[in-house]
Amino acid sequence: MARSRKKLGDILVGWGVLEQAQVAKAVKVAKSTKKRLGETLVEAGYCTEEHIAKALADQFGMQYVDLSSPDVASQVDLKAIDEGLIKRYSILPMGKSNGKMQLIIHDPLDLDLLENLRFRLNAQIEPRLASKSQIKAFLEGKRPERQISADESLVTESIDRTIDRSVDRSMDKSIDVSSEDAPIVRLCNRIFSEAVGMRASDIHIEPMADRVRLRYRIDGVCIERDNLPKRMQNAMLSRTKLMGGMNIAERRIPQDGRIKLEVGDTMIDYRVSACPTYHGESVVLRILRPDAVRIGLENLGFNAENLDVFNKIIRRPNGIFLVTGPTGSGKTTTLYSALDTLNRPDRKIITAEDPVEYNFEGINQCQVRESIGLTFPAILRSMLRQAPNIILVGEIRDREVGEIAIQAALTGHLVFSTLHTNDAPSAITRLIDMGIKPFLVASSIQAVMAQRLVRVLHDSKQLAEKEDLDPKYLNLIGLKMEDAIGRVYKPVSTEEAPGGYKGRKGIFEMMLMNAQIRDLAFKLAPVVELRRAALASGMKPLVEDGRLKVLSGMTTPDEIARVSQVEGAEATNSSSH
Repeated sequence: MARSRKKLGDILVGWGVLEQAQVAKAVKVAKSTKKRLGETLVEAGYCTEEHIAKALADQFGMQYVDLSSPDVASQVDLKAIDEGLIKRYSILPMGKSNGKMQLIIHDPLDLDLLENLRFRLNAQIEPRLASKSQIKAFLEGKRPERQISADESLVTESIDRTIDRSVDRSMDKSIDVSSEDAPIVRLCNRIFSEAVGMRASDIHIEPMADRVRLRYRIDGVCIERDNLPKRMQNAMLSRTKLMGGMNIAERRIPQDGRIKLEVGDTMIDYRVSACPTYHGESVVLRILRPDAVRIGLENLGFNAENLDVFNKIIRRPNGIFLVTGPTGSGKTTTLYSALDTLNRPDRKIITAEDPVEYNFEGINQCQVRESIGLTFPAILRSMLRQAPNIILVGEIRDREVGEIAIQAALTGHLVFSTLHTNDAPSAITRLIDMGIKPFLVASSIQAVMAQRLVRVLHDSKQLAEKEDLDPKYLNLIGLKMEDAIGRVYKPVSTEEAPGGYKGRKGIFEMMLMNAQIRDLAFKLAPVVELRRAALASGMKPLVEDGRLKVLSGMTTPDEIARVSQVEGAEATNSSSH
C-alpha cells in the first residue's frame, strides 16, 4: 500500500513555522478564493515563499535548491536547452546526470509540464524545486537574495495573532501601537536596529497595492529586505509616526519627525519623513549615527594633494568655502569633518542648519524653525553679533542667505556652506543666477569643491581579466584597455559584502579661485569658460580623481562612471587634446 503524502500545513507546523490555527484559517480562505494553500499562506504573511518551496520539496520527495547560493547558481546552464522553453515555463536547466536532465521548477503539481518537457527534450527529467521568485530573479539577471529564515523573519507569529484579534481586519486601528510589549512595537524596533547593524543609511517603508515593501539603502544602493502583509500597513506607519512625534491622524500632507533609539550601547537618531502616495503614506527614516561624521579627514577619500589643499583652505581666516554635489553625495560629512578638525577652545564656531543632524560639543548649533520666524537670514544676522570665527550655513538656498554669508566672509569670518550643482565651476554661475552681485561672488569665494560618493571594493576583490572589463566604462573615465589590465580590480561577492562592495569614499574636484577665474566671474562668463580656466590652473575633474582611485584598487570603472558620467565624458574629451 502506497504511503500517504504528508500535508503541506502539517509539514510547516512540524517545522515550527506555523501554528495549527493559522493553517486552518488559511485553508478556509484558500477554499473560498480557489487559491492554493501555499499561495494563501504567503499572501497572509504567515510564511515566506521559500518556506513553501522547501515544504513542497519535502512533501513530494524532491530536492530543494537555493538559487541565492553561489554554488547552486554556478551549476545552472542556460545553454543546455532552448531559451524559449526556459522563459515560457520559468525553468532552469542544470545539465545532465546519469542520463537525466536536471531541471529546476517551481510547481511540482504541474505534471503536464513535466510530461511536455520529457517529450520536447527527449530525455528523462529529474526535477528539483526552487521558489518562483528566485527563478524569476535569476532569469532577470539578478542574484536572488537570501530568504529570511523562520527565526529571522521580521513578520513574527505574535504579530499575526495580534492582528487576528482586531475587531475589523481591514482596519488596524485596534492594534496597540504604543505599548512597548505590543508585537508591532517589537517589529519596528527590530527593523530600526537591524538597519543600523547592516550599515544602512536609510529605511524605506513603501506601501504597494498588495504589500508593504521594506528596503534599506546600503552604500547608496537600495536593497529589498522584506515584503510585509498589506494589513500591517496602518499599524506600522502609525507606530513609526508616533515614535517620530508626528500626527498619526493626518495622512493627507507630508510630515517630518525625529526618533531617538538606543541600539546596543549607542543612541541613534532617525530623521523621519512621511509623504502621501497612491497606496498610502511612504515613510523614510534617515539614520544618523553620532560617529558618522567623525571619521577624520584622512578617511574621506582625499589623495595627498587634495588633502593638503583642503587643510590649507579650512584654516584661512576669512572667505567662503563651498562644497557642491547632489543630495546624498557626502557634503555634510565633509564639512562636519572640517569643523571637527577646527573645533578648538580658541575658536568660536556657529552653525545654522535645517535640520541639525549631528550634535557637536563645543559648537553652537542653531536649528531653523520657519514656523516661528527663525529663518536662515534671521539666524545669520544674529550669529554675526556673536563674534564667531567660523560660520557654517547648511545650504545657500536663495539670494538673501547668499548675500549675508558673503558679507560675513568679507568682514573677517570663515564661512562654510553647500550648494546643489553638478561641478565646482557651476557654483559661481549658480550664485550669480540667484541675484547676488558678480563682484561680491568673485571677491568672497576662496574655493569650491564638488564631490560624489563611490562604493569601495571589499578585501575579497580580484584582478579583472580583459573579458571582465567593459570598454564603454573605461572610455568614460579616460582609461585605455592596455593600461587597465593588471591594475583594475573586480568585485567579489561575499556574505560580509554582498555585491563585493563595502563602504563608500569620496571623489573630489577642487577649484581654487585665482585672478583669472575671479575676472571671468565678474564678467559673467559662462560656466564652460570658468571650467576651462579652472582646468588650466590645475583643477583635476571628478572623473580624473575617480580614475586614480580605480587604478589604486579602491573601486571599479563602472562605479566611477555611474556617479560621474557627465563629467567623465567631458574630462575624457578634454584629456584627449
